[in-house]
Amino acid sequence: MSRLDRYLAVACQWDRPSVRHRDGIAANIDRMIEMTRLAVAGYRPLGRVGLVVFPEFAWSPPTWTTAGELAEHLALPADNPHTERLTKVATELGIVLVAGSFIECDPRWPDAVFNTTLMLGEGRTLLRYRKVHPWIPWEVHASPHDLEGYDAPLFPVADTPMGKIGVATCYDWLFPESTRELALGGAEVLVRVSAYMDPWGATPPMDWWTLVNRCRAMENLCHVVAANQGASLAHYPPFSWPGGSMLVDFDGRILAQADPGPGEKMVVATLDLAALRAARDERSMHQMILHRRSEAYARAAAPSFPPSRRPQDRTIEALERTIRRLKQGDAS
Repeated sequence: MSRLDRYLAVACQWDRPSVRHRDGIAANIDRMIEMTRLAVAGYRPLGRVGLVVFPEFAWSPPTWTTAGELAEHLALPADNPHTERLTKVATELGIVLVAGSFIECDPRWPDAVFNTTLMLGEGRTLLRYRKVHPWIPWEVHASPHDLEGYDAPLFPVADTPMGKIGVATCYDWLFPESTRELALGGAEVLVRVSAYMDPWGATPPMDWWTLVNRCRAMENLCHVVAANQGASLAHYPPFSWPGGSMLVDFDGRILAQADPGPGEKMVVATLDLAALRAARDERSMHQMILHRRSEAYARAAAPSFPPSRRPQDRTIEALERTIRRLKQGDAS
């Protein structure tokens, strides 16, 4: 795969029926491959497509409410036939493919399941990202941060032919520290795979989706590619999903964005890594990475939400009890 410092990136918005069992995942993989091929071929007259991104839970929404049910009905290891198919297509097309997310099981952590995103290309998995901040209380998969002995990087960055790319998932982006860690790891492109529901979408007065994506781009001097679920209420209850998938440049300018509302869509824009690198090299103003005073933020490094290390700590009821204790000042 040739290295590119200027290429088209495509955010693919999703509107698929919910899947209740892993047997239904194959149909979603079929559609992901079809959309990827359409994106690369359809936008070819505009330029070379280098990066294609799908949203959180593109393989299967977490349609069960306990980790045990997720493990029984939906979870897959990272090495599976779907990953092989997607890797083969990404390699054939010469792209980096961020393949949404799925519920992952890992024999090293038999009591946990993860919300995992794979970045694929060059015949291999370029990066595996496990969501660090589950959307409490509804998401009962594990945070890798909470597991005793977990030794893989929480915020990995892949050096790819399309630049240095980091991924963080949906709610992770409401914690500025997450994308800051990726930027400190060298990321030039921040990818957001998301299932962000109404009313926190792309429509004022609650357009958190648009606001946060632009802020994370600007404060880290990074391009952002953000793919969101655009599922209807009928497809993915109990919420409706606003879409608004978008691409943002390193100054926070929106390069392209899907109209708000459900529906399957593709959004494309050019990522200019040469311009980003020049800005990082030439600017002395608004260099937040270089200007930060890390030692000033002592309270930010103090323990906060207690680790959920046991399966019984990762239930909706247990997570709600923890929130109530924290509100009362009990961090135990």
